Amino acid sequence: MRKRVTAAAVLLLLLAWCGATGTASSSKKSQSKTNMQEAADRADAILDETLAAIKPPVQWTHTYSMPGDCYADRDRSVITIISTERRGSFLGVLERQWKGKGYKLVATSPNGLAVNFEIKDGFQLEVLIGTTGQAHVSVATPCVEKSEVAPPTSKPNGLDYSKQELPAPNVQSTFWSSDTPLSS
Repeated sequence: MRKRVTAAAVLLLLLAWCGATGTASSSKKSQSKTNMQEAADRADAILDETLAAIKPPVQWTHTYSMPGDCYADRDRSVITIISTERRGSFLGVLERQWKGKGYKLVATSPNGLAVNFEIKDGFQLEVLIGTTGQAHVSVATPCVEKSEVAPPTSKPNGLDYSKQELPAPNVQSTFWSSDTPLSS
């Protein structure tokens, strides 16, 4: 049941965001010579780079990989527990990484637990931290030439839950799971 609720929440946020920015749901006029597989590969590379920037490292698994009419989504869920006290720091690491790459901040949720960025070529990035401290990082591609899309090839950093029910975060980290606030 929790997987369905989490999946539905992530999907609703992603769909609402795509509708609000118009990128993933753009008309076929915006398609380029890139096909959906090539765009999905780039999304995977962005996610690999993003998760590699998190220090100390967290454990993650692939979750959703949803091709649409002319776009693909790539999603990963962090299995490491991100404590309430460290969620802002976790989001800060990703924001600095993405801003350092020149990505544009599009929106931040009112509660500060979701952040959306966009790349000039239309790729959309999102990080969302759920109530249990589970972070979800996703990339939606722009509308491109339709093609088949293979599953991601990156190996998860931890157990692979891509073909089973996603558990609540269950990996302790001396840093990310700590309930001690960081000093300023």
